[in-house]
Amino acid sequence: MSKAERFALGSLAMGLLVLGLKAAAWWVTDSAALYSDALESIVNVAASLVAFIALRFAALPADDNHPYGHDKAEFFAAVIEGVLIVVAALSIFRHAWETWADPHPITMATQGIALSASATVLNLIWSLVLIRVGRRIRSPALVADGRHLMTDVVTSVGIVAGVILTIVTGYLPLDPILAAATGLYVLGSGMQMIRSSVGGLMDAAPEPAVLHKIRELVAINAAGAIEAHDLRTRHAGRLTFLDFHLVVPGTMTVAESHDICDRIEAALHAEMDHLMVTIHVEPEEKAKQTGVPVL
Repeated sequence: MSKAERFALGSLAMGLLVLGLKAAAWWVTDSAALYSDALESIVNVAASLVAFIALRFAALPADDNHPYGHDKAEFFAAVIEGVLIVVAALSIFRHAWETWADPHPITMATQGIALSASATVLNLIWSLVLIRVGRRIRSPALVADGRHLMTDVVTSVGIVAGVILTIVTGYLPLDPILAAATGLYVLGSGMQMIRSSVGGLMDAAPEPAVLHKIRELVAINAAGAIEAHDLRTRHAGRLTFLDFHLVVPGTMTVAESHDICDRIEAALHAEMDHLMVTIHVEPEEKAKQTGVPVL
């Protein structure tokens, strides 16, 4: 089992624990705001399960039907998680409306707030761990899960503060208003997650800083060549695919041009993990004078 899969299982266990705490907080208080908090935790559990399944599939080696591997499965997991968040937001809106139409006092507030606060602290710690580990091992599914939990932390803090304010002021409509506001925040988080994950499925390029680093390494380590052009990159889960054309003097032998390609690939792999490089060698008459000049 890979490291990413172990953390995904950890997320599932943590999600169940937090769900139990938040469900208990809603049960004892009958608060619409705490209901919205508990509902998002149900999404967390479902999302962790989806992430684990996707990571198991992404870890499969390349085969005849998937010669580039299965890493994009993680982007599907992130999209599904985003959809689940949107569905949760719609359910929150429905419950907020029902509570608005029939307001009722919050009961056993101290116990409910304590349970919710405990769950929030656990979520904060685990979300920071997931984001840090996900970035280090380049796992979109773990990063998405960590960011989702972080939004849960933010909403939980706001919800607890709102519940306290509702009790202090005695203004019962504040409870469903707070639940609806939470739903809006959750909805925005889900839409953002879907948008970023779809970019990965559509072979979006890496960040500009990554592209600049690639061009710099090619320019420095291609001594003997003339230029590199038509440089293209795309993300697929942990992997970054890079291909470009390398123009060399027409009199250069195949062995010499191959040595240059090996040198470039070695430099790229030394600086960047999970990089797949394809270089197409061309004679000097193919130079475009608009590519990466060799330093």
